Amino acid sequence: MGIRHTYDLGVIGNCSYLAYINKTDANVSWMCLPRFDSSFIFGSLLDNEKGGEFSIKPEGRYENKQYYQPNTNILCTEFSNGEGSIRITDFAPRFFHFERNYKPLMLIRKIEPLSGNMKLKVKCNPVGNYGEKRAHGTLGSNHIHFSGLDEQVRLTTDIPLNYIQEEQYFYLSKTRYLVLTWGQPLEAPLESTVENFLSKTRYYWLNWIKDCRIGRFWQNEVIRSALILKIHQYEDTGAIIASGTTSLPESPNSTRNWDYRFCWMRDSYYTLKALYDLGHFEELEKYSTYIENIAINDKNRYNPVYNISGRDDFEERILPLKGYLGNQPVRVGNQAKEHIQNDVYGQILVSLLPLYVDNRLVESEGKKSYKLIHYLLDCIETTMDEPDAGLWEFRNKSQKHCYTFLFHWAGSSAAAVIGKNNGDEKLYKRALKLKKAAATQIESCYDPKRKLYTQAAGIPHLDASLLQMVTMNYLKPDSIRAKQHIKGLEESLKTPEGLFYRYKNADDFGSPESTFFVCAFWYTEALASVGEVEKAAENLDKLIKYSNHLGLFSEDVDASNGSQWGNFPQTYSHVGLINSAFRITNRLDLPEFL
Repeated sequence: MGIRHTYDLGVIGNCSYLAYINKTDANVSWMCLPRFDSSFIFGSLLDNEKGGEFSIKPEGRYENKQYYQPNTNILCTEFSNGEGSIRITDFAPRFFHFERNYKPLMLIRKIEPLSGNMKLKVKCNPVGNYGEKRAHGTLGSNHIHFSGLDEQVRLTTDIPLNYIQEEQYFYLSKTRYLVLTWGQPLEAPLESTVENFLSKTRYYWLNWIKDCRIGRFWQNEVIRSALILKIHQYEDTGAIIASGTTSLPESPNSTRNWDYRFCWMRDSYYTLKALYDLGHFEELEKYSTYIENIAINDKNRYNPVYNISGRDDFEERILPLKGYLGNQPVRVGNQAKEHIQNDVYGQILVSLLPLYVDNRLVESEGKKSYKLIHYLLDCIETTMDEPDAGLWEFRNKSQKHCYTFLFHWAGSSAAAVIGKNNGDEKLYKRALKLKKAAATQIESCYDPKRKLYTQAAGIPHLDASLLQMVTMNYLKPDSIRAKQHIKGLEESLKTPEGLFYRYKNADDFGSPESTFFVCAFWYTEALASVGEVEKAAENLDKLIKYSNHLGLFSEDVDASNGSQWGNFPQTYSHVGLINSAFRITNRLDLPEFL
């Protein structure tokens, strides 16, 4: 199989920022402040010279391991050698305080000796403007003040400051603390504050998980996926990003390097569905506010992607950075904002459906906007016969994508339910009419000879996204057509390992070399839907093995050796696991499997 490449990174966050901690030297390899889409202040993931560093590394040779405290986003990295062992605990504070969630731009690192007397070195060199600005460190009484960046950065610590500034090894004789702040510095006792924040943050995550609805099977994997999804929502506005990284290549030297630190309407739909199924509604309510506050541009349509403030005034540009493992270009911004992707209207409608029909959400009454529902139906009606770039964001061609029509159908179905539930006969009849029109468009993509649906009307290429025709109940799971459709896609796009290519036809960058991981979960879920539960369970067990050491999934997997590629962790992939586990568990909980 060859050498398997994985991301040896753990991720922490508090819905204000994300930080990626390397297993090998506890380096903060990626951390953007003050927002998900800001410049990194630590970015060695993309350039080990310009990216700065915040590492905690023992002297000489050592062994390491990394793990999360159970059911939390608190990360531990341990080092051991002949001299002793230490544990580094990294976390982003998050807890309820003064009637709101406290989520400061503060990274806390606790270093404690476990045995012996180990020597280690701490480096802290933040940068700005994607590595173009270098910070200057000035020693204070018990902190280092870093100037030259866009905001005040301070490292408050009880480690001798000269050891850090001179990058000198020292013996760890007792527990030490490091608090890195952006903007507002820590003006409080160090040790007691850190221990208090750590205890409260742990309590917050434990209770958040207790409120999750999960099944009997694959519990640990679902819990970790749920925790990862949660920290990818930018709580201030409600936006949900696809991933916290940019320009991690889909495959080596492919140039398929994209910035995923943005809110795609499509990705948000999948994430919100998973969180809703888990029993968490706050995220949906915040997202609905985000959607309603997006200004519709003069084209009278939604873009497929916005930044976390709901704006589209960003450009895609290339940075002078080395790139991950030398893979260039390094892009920030995303040109997909300019695409015509008409599936977004249906996805927004399906995402917001629970606000209108779930009686548990009585406090959401004020968030309901029927004007928004009618506007989204206007968009579906206007674009019903319009070619678009599709969910895979083809840059140089437009087609009448079956996936787009599927979400026209699903969105219209959601609107019909809203109309019926609220006694709005006009809305109900209009939605049913559009649902029927969308079904006609879907059927124009059916290939009777191969007994399956193709990527687009009049196009022979196949597309793994259409596995969702079964899971979304367009194709009834007990129908012959559903099973024939799955079989046809399986024969053409599935690998022997249970992975799936999204498509095999050449696009703007050639033929895809790696499999798109969520497609394998879509396949697994489709199998469970049509009753092939044991086969689905076996496939899910195979897919779980493609995670990294912490159970985190990437965007893409190389089928030849199981290597992880693409932006990481990818919310799409974790959503896929949750949905597959739910779908299989619901079938396994039936009497015949007990």
